[in-house]
Amino acid sequence: MFIDGVFSGGGIKGFALVGAYEVVEKRGFRFKRVAGTSAGSIVAALIAAQYTSDEIAELMKELDVKTFMDDRKAFIPFAVTKWIFLYWRLGLYKGAELEKWMAEKLAIRGIKTFSDLPPQALRVVASDLTNGRLVVLPDDLPNYGIDPGSFSVAKAIRMSCSLPYFFEPVKLHAQNQTSLMVDGGVLSNFPMWLFDKENVKKVRPVLGVKLSHNLNEREPKKINNAFKLYEALFETMKDAHDARYISRKHAQNIIFIPTDGVLATEFELTEERRNDLLELGRQCAQEFFSKWSY
Repeated sequence: MFIDGVFSGGGIKGFALVGAYEVVEKRGFRFKRVAGTSAGSIVAALIAAQYTSDEIAELMKELDVKTFMDDRKAFIPFAVTKWIFLYWRLGLYKGAELEKWMAEKLAIRGIKTFSDLPPQALRVVASDLTNGRLVVLPDDLPNYGIDPGSFSVAKAIRMSCSLPYFFEPVKLHAQNQTSLMVDGGVLSNFPMWLFDKENVKKVRPVLGVKLSHNLNEREPKKINNAFKLYEALFETMKDAHDARYISRKHAQNIIFIPTDGVLATEFELTEERRNDLLELGRQCAQEFFSKWSY
């Protein structure tokens, strides 16, 4: 049975998304259209490229995610220069290795640009800091004078994954302006609204996979110092748009995967912890399907 799927952001915690996808696939569901933000955009792109859950799991197993931490070369030790690069380059790491890896895996399936995919098969979210707006790729590219079909899918994924301060923003040159693009999670970490809209009849069932607790069941934050305040501020900003959208009606179509205790930038996960995330995704998906009525 064909369905549409949406995958949330969550950085390195995205391994849990792969575990959930495995269960979805084994239940006989196939994705016609997929969308995602940040880590969710990676999984969505691989699904759009017709990778199976087992194949994606194998790619993740072989991947050394530390290679994504591609710092700039300098004569001065990185411990000193990283703060200089953060100031001038706006990020600790370039993000080029992530784009390179995505380009290689997509090219194996004959995919370089969005024209190599069926129309609307893949949509990813990024944030345009220069113009202060949410961007859906490839849909919004004409606003920048760019032909959507000619745009690199790997480049779009890199934009969606460019966590502020961690990765450098991606520069989009168009119409005599350079726009700085960062992680889509800044404005919408879970773009289920792309496929599931109020008062609009759905073409097919829409299933979401979100790396968090159900928003209606999440415990209040304990804010007792400045660091906790910043954490709560950023998380509230990140989830505000989606939290307003996810009603109880929508929540029944979402696999929630609580990944507390794992940082989005914890790129040195042990193999055991990586497998734990995969298994957590499987368990949450199995529990969801035991009561899902589409």
